[in-house]
Amino acid sequence: MSETASTSDAYLVRKAQAGDSQAFGVLVSRYMRAAYAVGLSVTGHHGDAEDAAQEAFMVALARLDDCRNPDRFAGWLLAIVRNRARNLVRREVLRDTDVLPETAAARGRTPEKEAEHAELQERLEKALQRLPEVQREIVLLHDLEGWKHREIAERLGIPSGTVRSHLHFARKSLRQDADLAQVVVEQVKDDGNMTDIGNVRAGGGSRRLKIKVG
Repeated sequence: MSETASTSDAYLVRKAQAGDSQAFGVLVSRYMRAAYAVGLSVTGHHGDAEDAAQEAFMVALARLDDCRNPDRFAGWLLAIVRNRARNLVRREVLRDTDVLPETAAARGRTPEKEAEHAELQERLEKALQRLPEVQREIVLLHDLEGWKHREIAERLGIPSGTVRSHLHFARKSLRQDADLAQVVVEQVKDDGNMTDIGNVRAGGGSRRLKIKVG
């Protein structure tokens, strides 16, 4: 049986526990972006989020036999990510602001537009950091990574209704945040119920974070 996107986590974990490196590689591909989002929710810094995700996968591989319930691999992995991210935060309380690698010219922006974009990016990151950690994690998994309520509930081990509640209050806080309220946000053309509130670094690239406005 080839390891594809439809292969269950449990099957892949058992194969990896038996020494199949390809199976573990599929798990890495499947959950790297989610691991990054969780790392970002804790650290608020894309470099540290990437480090936390990568370290977590190394720890997971070394301790794979400790994953007693392969069906819940994702929740087990994300708990490791949280711990690694918290360790990074404790080690680096002070850090310099990271600079996105893309240039204004490469994105076709004028200096004025680039300044507006940088301001929105900074305010978005500050607004996200003011959310409680669990709300920050859920809004990033749902609105950035596209996970469904049920998937988040299963991975985090909480009721689906709790996920919906956290997501509701996180979005409400972001809409009302003083930093974001000072910036005129653009409406996403293909979905009138969503507001584009800026870029968030994700897995080596930059992705748009959108929240519901209605």
